[in-house]
Amino acid sequence: MNAASQDASKRLLILASKLGYQTRNFAQAAQKLSVEVVFGTDRCHQLDDPWADRALALHFEQPEQAAERIVEQARAHPIAAILALGDRPTTTAAYAARALGLPYNSPGSVEACRNKLRQREVLSAAGLPVPEFFSFGLHEPVGEVLPRVQFPCVVKPLALAASQGVIRANDAREFSAAVTRIRELLESPEIQVLREPGLDRLLVERYIPGAEVALEGLLDRGELRVLAIFDKPDPLEGPFFEETIYVTPSRLPAEMESRVADCAKRTVRALGLTHGPLHAEFRVDANGPWVLEAQPRPIGGLCARTLRFGVEGDEGKIFLEELLVRHSLGLSGSNLPREACAAGVMMIPVPQSGIFERVEGAEEAAAIPGVEEIHITARLHDFVAAWPEGSSYLGFIFARARKPEELEAALRESHKNLRFILTPRLPVAHPATQRMPAGGD
Repeated sequence: MNAASQDASKRLLILASKLGYQTRNFAQAAQKLSVEVVFGTDRCHQLDDPWADRALALHFEQPEQAAERIVEQARAHPIAAILALGDRPTTTAAYAARALGLPYNSPGSVEACRNKLRQREVLSAAGLPVPEFFSFGLHEPVGEVLPRVQFPCVVKPLALAASQGVIRANDAREFSAAVTRIRELLESPEIQVLREPGLDRLLVERYIPGAEVALEGLLDRGELRVLAIFDKPDPLEGPFFEETIYVTPSRLPAEMESRVADCAKRTVRALGLTHGPLHAEFRVDANGPWVLEAQPRPIGGLCARTLRFGVEGDEGKIFLEELLVRHSLGLSGSNLPREACAAGVMMIPVPQSGIFERVEGAEEAAAIPGVEEIHITARLHDFVAAWPEGSSYLGFIFARARKPEELEAALRESHKNLRFILTPRLPVAHPATQRMPAGGD
C-alpha cells in the first residue's frame, strides 16, 4: 500500500490477477497523482504477503464473497473508487461498488459480459449484429451437435480471454478435432484451478470474414467516449486467433469508423454498462460492423501504453493508465484529447510452445526508427504455450510515427530482428495437435 496519501477521497482499489502485466503501470500512474493504492488479487490467502504489497487475497470466482471482504476492509480504510484490470475481477468490482455506493457498472451488466453465451443472447435480443450462434455441453456426442453447425464456424469456451481456446473449423473433421482440443484445455489443471463458471459448455459461432478492429472507450454516466479505434492489420482467419499488431488511427473509411462507434454505443446500452473503461472487438465486412465482444475493462497486457493524451506541444502527456486513474477518482485531466500521431503495438507472438531460454537481436530491434520501447515480459526458463492453449505473449513492441503505414512497417521490421529461443518440454506434442491444420496467427 502506498502511504503517500491518507486522504480517503484519493484511495483507489485496483483489482487484478496476481500475475497481470498491467498492475505496475497503473500503480505508478496513481503514485504520480499522490493517490494511495490498495490491491486486491487472486493470490493464495494462506501466504503471508509474498509480494510485500499488503494486497487483499480474493477469490474472483466467488465475486459476492470477495466483495464482502472488500466492504469489510473498507470500513477501516475507506476507498473512493475501484478499477478492475482484466476480465476476471470485473464482477467482484461490480458487487463491491454497489455495496459501497461507488460509481461502476451493475453486477448484472458485468455478468452478461463475463459469459460469452449470455453476451451473445443479450446483444442478439437487442438487435445488434452478432454472428449466428448456439451452445452445447462439453461432453455431448459431437455427432449429435454437427447437424446444427454452419461451416466455417468458430468454436470457443464461454469464459477465458485473449482468444485462448478459440479455434476455427471448416468441416466436420476439423470441428471434431477442435472440440477435443478445447475439451482437453478446459479440463487441464491450469484451467480447472480458475474455477470459472461455464467450463462445461462450448459456444459455436458462424465465422464472419473481414477486417478486425478494436475500440477503446471510456464510459461516464452512460455516455461512451471513443478513445481510439485500432486496426489489426494481420488477418485473423484461423485456425487460431492470436492477436499481433494494433495500429491507431484506423485506416477504415470515416463513414465506417462512425458506424463502428455507433455500434459500440448501442452495445453498451444493450448490456447496461455505464461507467469506466471499455474494450470492444468488431469484425467489419461490406455490411458494416459485427460485435465480437465487449468487456468493461481496459485493453490488456501493456497495450495501454500505446495511447497518450494531452494538448499538442505539451511535454506532459499522460498514458491511458493515468487517464483512467484520473477518471475513476473524478480528478481533472480525464478529458484530455488523444495525441494526433500514429501509435501502435505488436504483441509478440509465440511461434511454438516451449521453455523460453533467451532472446537475441533485441538491440537491433530497438534501433528501428519509430520504435520507442520493447518489453520482453516472458520470464526466462518458464514454459510458454502457443495458441490456442496459450494466452500470454512473449512481450510488446511499441512504436509511433507520422502515419499508420510507417508505424506498421516499423513494428514488423523490429520484430524481424528478434529471435526467441524456445526448447521443447516433454511430452512434446499435444494429443490433438496432429489433427488440426498447420499454421495460424
